[in-house]
Amino acid sequence: MRVGMVCPYSFDVPGGVQNHVLDLSRTLMEMGVDVSVLAPAADDEDLPAYVHPAGRALPLRYNGAVARVSFGPVAMARTRRWLRDGAFDVLHVHDPATPSVSLMALSLASGVSVATIHTSIGRSRALAATEPLLRPAMEKLSARITVSREAQRVVAQYQGGDSVIIPNGLYVDDFTGVERQAEDGEHRELLFLGRFEEPRKGLPVLLDALPRVVERFPDTRLVVAGAGDPRAGEAMVPSALRGHVEVLGRVSDSERARLLSRADVYIAPNTGGESFGIVLIEAMAAGAPVVASDIRAFADVLDDGRLGALFANEDAGSLADTLVSVLADPGRESRAALARREVTRYDWSVVAPQVVRVYETVLGGGSGT
Repeated sequence: MRVGMVCPYSFDVPGGVQNHVLDLSRTLMEMGVDVSVLAPAADDEDLPAYVHPAGRALPLRYNGAVARVSFGPVAMARTRRWLRDGAFDVLHVHDPATPSVSLMALSLASGVSVATIHTSIGRSRALAATEPLLRPAMEKLSARITVSREAQRVVAQYQGGDSVIIPNGLYVDDFTGVERQAEDGEHRELLFLGRFEEPRKGLPVLLDALPRVVERFPDTRLVVAGAGDPRAGEAMVPSALRGHVEVLGRVSDSERARLLSRADVYIAPNTGGESFGIVLIEAMAAGAPVVASDIRAFADVLDDGRLGALFANEDAGSLADTLVSVLADPGRESRAALARREVTRYDWSVVAPQVVRVYETVLGGGSGT
């Protein structure tokens, strides 16, 4: 089977969709599937051999973040050539409603097409207004995959039609393989991972909650890591908290796993725009107790609080109360251990075969969703 995979976002900035596309493609190839990936990128970018550059990426504000996408005549010509030369059995596009190469590829496609929708968005006049324009391309889809119930809601609301839920995947061993580090007794370490300069990632909410946590546990230390200028992150920290917060900036995958392995609590204060929560399952796999906002996507991953603690979204007081409660709870590691056992259902060895079954269904003439 030959699959053409299209990522609408550039790989020059890390992101959940980009990682999903790369990891899914790698796993499919290990299963014997022939995969070629098209994504926004310049010719001189360092890319895996199976990734084809569609042209330079341009920043576009989209769904509360800045997405780096490709569009225009160069991207269109390269997409058309990639489709022609690839002769794919299945075209698999990600987030095809995004104005980038996924939408271009789907518009040009003439064969079997599958989409994965990662998007979570509330009421959107833009999506509602563009739905008639997108409809001809979307009608080409033989099947839709959504990564969560939240993404499924977006599809039903703005595109119509059914979808099958297949979650984001994770190489679980990359996190469970890092030995859980024992507390050193010197401090309680909280961890935030994400693009801290994006308001929807929720760092301001966490910083507002931190004084009450420090008052209760003076040895508390917050580590902030993710894409962004560390100096900008440090500038966000109130002067009274400077001795309790360390801003690292972007870290490697191995360092990310190490930070999670030593965290007393991992905190996800995201305020919205999340369709799944890959960082939650990374933390769960590493054995870190999780505290997260109660947005629908996070509540689903944490099984409504069974696998991690939830606080009221955008409520710094609720976050502070929850953190104090979790830090004071001697049983927090037991719940984290339960989450670590259950996270195996997200391993790519489980998730990728579900995607292949969708391919086989649409190629076999089964009823697509």
